[in-house]
Amino acid sequence: MGRYLPIIIVALLMIFCVVEVAQAPPLAVRRMPRWLWAVAIICVPLVGAVAWLLLGRPNAESLGKGRPRPRPAAPDDDIDFLRGL
Repeated sequence: MGRYLPIIIVALLMIFCVVEVAQAPPLAVRRMPRWLWAVAIICVPLVGAVAWLLLGRPNAESLGKGRPRPRPAAPDDDIDFLRGL
């Protein structure tokens, strides 16, 4: 059983990464298009999966969820608040 464990782990990692590539928003994937990531994960199992996790996986910046705009300290500093008066 011990010698089959690495093969099972790599297969599960591959399946996880292929499913994650399929579910990722097309414009949020970094470095390469989704289809190319899927091909890389399938053709080069361990290296492709690790590369996807480190380089291709969408992050907050690529999803458009960057840092939130800092809130003003007082109401008179907030332009939107003053516009509503």
